[in-house]
Amino acid sequence: MGVVYTNTGIGNSLDLTYDDVLENVQNIQMRNNLKRSENLAGMNFTVEMETGTGKTYVYLKSIYELNKKYGFTKFVIVVPSVAIREGVYKTLQITKEHFNSIFSNEPANYFVYDSNKLDQVRSFATSNTIEIMIINIDAFRKSFDDPTKENQSNIIHRPQDKLNGQKPIDLIKETNPIVIIDEPQSVGTTDKSKEAIKSLNPLCTLRYCATHVDEYNGV
Repeated sequence: MGVVYTNTGIGNSLDLTYDDVLENVQNIQMRNNLKRSENLAGMNFTVEMETGTGKTYVYLKSIYELNKKYGFTKFVIVVPSVAIREGVYKTLQITKEHFNSIFSNEPANYFVYDSNKLDQVRSFATSNTIEIMIINIDAFRKSFDDPTKENQSNIIHRPQDKLNGQKPIDLIKETNPIVIIDEPQSVGTTDKSKEAIKSLNPLCTLRYCATHVDEYNGV
C-alpha cells in the first residue's frame, strides 16, 4: 500500500481519487471550524501553527504516521535557509530514538541534500524504507533549460555521469515525494520558487507556518 515501482526505484502511490481526497479534507475542515475548500489547489495543504509550538516535531511525526498508516516512504523537506536546514537535521538526530520507541524501530534514513554526494539521491530513489531529504530552496531554484547557460543552473538540474547521465531532479520526481515546506512564506511565494517546488513532482505539499502568505486548504 502506498508504494509504486518506477523505472528508477520506488515511489509513493495514492489510490484515492481527487473527489475522495476533497471529501476527506472537507470533513476535517468541518470538524475544526476551518474554511471549506472547493478544490484541492494542486494538493497543497496548510497547517497553521504559532511560532514556538513545535512544528518541526509535528511534521517529523507526521512522516512516520503517513508511513505507518498509508505506506508512503519518500519525503522532501524544503527549507528557506541553511540555518533552518541544519536545525531540522539536528532535530532528526535528537528525536531518532524517540520516534524509534513510538514506531517500533521503523527504519528511516535522513540526509541533507549535497550536490557533491549524489549517491544519496540514488539511495533516496531506490530505498524501500522511509527516506527524508532536507533541501534548501536555493539548491534547486535555478532550472536548466538552455545548454548555453549551464553554469547558471543548479547541479540538481544537470545530467550527471555518476547517475548514468540522469539528472538528480528526475530521480526525485520519479518518487512522487510528499513535500513538506517549512516556513512557506519564505520559501514558496515567488513564481520561480513555486516552479521549483512543482519540479519535485509532489504527491502533495504540506505547508507548516504561523503567517501564511498564500492560503491553501486548511487542515
